Amino acid sequence: MNIKIGTRKSMLAMWQANYVKDELSKHGIHVELNPIETKGDKVLDVSISKIGSKGVFTEELEAMLENGEIDMAIHSAKDLPSELPNQFEILAFSSREKENDVLISLNKSLKLNSDNDQFVIGTSSTRRIATLAHYYPNIKTVEIRGNLQTRIKKMETGHCDALLLAYAGVARMEYHDLINQELALDIFTPAVGQGSLAVEIATTLSEEKKSKIRSILNDPMTEIKLKAERAYLRKLKGGCSIPAFANAQISDNTLSLHAGIFSLNGKEFVKKTMEGNLDTAEALGKKMGEDILKNGGAEILAQINKELNRKV
Repeated sequence: MNIKIGTRKSMLAMWQANYVKDELSKHGIHVELNPIETKGDKVLDVSISKIGSKGVFTEELEAMLENGEIDMAIHSAKDLPSELPNQFEILAFSSREKENDVLISLNKSLKLNSDNDQFVIGTSSTRRIATLAHYYPNIKTVEIRGNLQTRIKKMETGHCDALLLAYAGVARMEYHDLINQELALDIFTPAVGQGSLAVEIATTLSEEKKSKIRSILNDPMTEIKLKAERAYLRKLKGGCSIPAFANAQISDNTLSLHAGIFSLNGKEFVKKTMEGNLDTAEALGKKMGEDILKNGGAEILAQINKELNRKV
């Protein structure tokens, strides 16, 4: 069996694609990688919220899926929109890396704590900016985009004192020595899907390939967690430009979902925790979304959309 994989060109994206390639190759599948640049990779001087939050890192790969150039596209699950066009589906989620955010810096004394000195953190994430503004108002933030190596280089040249990043990317690129602090999930609750890879395909892919790929790559427990998280974000109709967050955990056959949303300035927020059965993950996520919206989330979301549209 031959499989063509589409991926972004960054070092981290290529690590992810090669990880998938290696897993498939172990089962005798011949794999060809097709790396490309997406709109999100090319436009680095504009924030994600201004160039459009949905499909920024996926549109070009989806076009290749649709015309049959590739069989599957590999994404960081957090970059994949909560709603896909009807002609595409997520076939598999990889086992999840630790989902925490981390603070990295060349200055090992810098940490987030209750009596912070002021320092500057580089991040383009509205979720991270809002969380910092709420819990650590002394911290200043500056916009920073680009792949992991570009961001670190900008930090090294004085653009900022530290970076807020996903542990998964830092670990996969072997930058463990730069980690100053692993941030608590209950405060820095991650983006939906953070830490996992998603395999996207066109619905027209042959059943033989679908079955083989899924049997090798899909992690059932991760899939349950991400179904709940993604159903929550789908109810909010949110992309990666809104400061929404969700994290699902499984313990003793119980699925627990912690989720919420911040206002852009971090002053207002709604967050909740709900529990459900493993076989009702999407229903739990949908219920969480409905609850968040009913209890102040709708007003926060309306203000976010108003502010983001004003900035575009």
